[in-house]
Amino acid sequence: MASIGSEHAPRSSWRPFWRVSWRPIAPAFLGADINNAIARVYALFADGSDSSLVRRLAGAAFIIRVVSAAIAFFAQILLARWMGGYEFGLYIYAWTWVLLIGGMVDLGLGSAAQRFIPEYIEHRQFALLRGFLSGSRWLALGSASIIAAAGAVAVKLLSPYMDPKTIVPLYVSCAALPMFGLWGVQSGIARSYNWVNLGLTPNYVQRQLVLLALMGLAFALGLRTDAVTATIIGVIALFSVSIGQLVVLNRRLVGVVAPGPKAYAVRGWLATSAPIFVVEAFYLLLTYSDVIVLKQFRPPDEVAIYYAAAKTLAFVAFIYYSVAQTIAHKFAEYHVSGDRTRLTAFLKQAVRLTFWPSLGSILVLLALGQPLLRLFGHGFESGYYLMFIIAVGLLARASVGPAERLLNMLGERRSCALVYASAFVLNLALCIALIPPMGLAGAAIASSVALVFESASLFFVAKYRLGLHCFIFGSPRDS
Repeated sequence: MASIGSEHAPRSSWRPFWRVSWRPIAPAFLGADINNAIARVYALFADGSDSSLVRRLAGAAFIIRVVSAAIAFFAQILLARWMGGYEFGLYIYAWTWVLLIGGMVDLGLGSAAQRFIPEYIEHRQFALLRGFLSGSRWLALGSASIIAAAGAVAVKLLSPYMDPKTIVPLYVSCAALPMFGLWGVQSGIARSYNWVNLGLTPNYVQRQLVLLALMGLAFALGLRTDAVTATIIGVIALFSVSIGQLVVLNRRLVGVVAPGPKAYAVRGWLATSAPIFVVEAFYLLLTYSDVIVLKQFRPPDEVAIYYAAAKTLAFVAFIYYSVAQTIAHKFAEYHVSGDRTRLTAFLKQAVRLTFWPSLGSILVLLALGQPLLRLFGHGFESGYYLMFIIAVGLLARASVGPAERLLNMLGERRSCALVYASAFVLNLALCIALIPPMGLAGAAIASSVALVFESASLFFVAKYRLGLHCFIFGSPRDS
């Protein structure tokens, strides 16, 4: 394999899970029309164009996230049945803190990788490239370890004011944070080289399979399947898949990055990643604040019902993530090269690939909502009406596609951070105002209103700061 001294740009190093040299041909008896139709579908994914690339990248990520959604949904049903609604609610509360803080502990370096790697390759700054590939991971691991220690201290100090049953799961959760930091950066590096499977599969698929297998084993052996057990197993699963990803990623990088000196621009890396970190922090706060605030006002079994309703619609959010997580580096690549035409066309394609599949998925999931919720156990179907409220916000977010990634990659990180900060404050205020009188419906309304506000704000920032149209309807041309 050629080294990066030739040096491969990220787009040339991607290997799809199908062979693009293979051309599907229908049997002759099916006729020329069917053969032509198959050829046209094939061309959508393998014609070598940027549109084909985004379909392949997003398609691969989408398949991973669909599989992940199916496994997660199945796992949550089993966990709810094995643990009971109360313990399941406690586990969800503790692990929500892991997901919230774990998404921040890499300091934004995972997303910044999709900015730095294309830039270093474009400008042939290979010493900086090599330095970033190693140094960013050490930075993330170190910062995550410090945050984990601080989290454990915070649990200790706040324990007199907390539900005693949440204390041990929260202590255990802190141990997961270092691996979340490492995984975040490794995922960003892998996606920058278009290794979508390596970037997403360990956390979204393999981790859940390990969790499900070990919890199933504990249940079969008659061990306690409570929130503490589930959290411990969650940490074990995360450690195992992150270390495995580390080994595989290092082997692949050897094949595309020539050995040589390393340069470390730590100050520059952190200066760029800091605004991204702020954006991602507020994004995560916006995503998980409803569950956290809900736990302060409602019992764990009601939290479990809300979580089940929200996660039944998680498939829709995965479509957004599939597009956003895999193509951000292409925005940076076109921006660095000054290719405005390709940037505009690529954005249009990304928005379409986000919105229409999301709309179709919402309609299907709402139609099947009640039987799906019944799978969690008795009483969970009472949260069906929540799905309609939550769907409004998800559809609003899908209507602007990966606008947040666009702003981050094109230098509007501060504007993006302000949008997410405002949306989070709005969500938090609405949760506090609406949950006491309205219960679960209040949390769902707060979340959806905040997402509508977020989406509208991102659209206007992209429109008036960058001159780019990122709404599904209307003119996609530059303003």
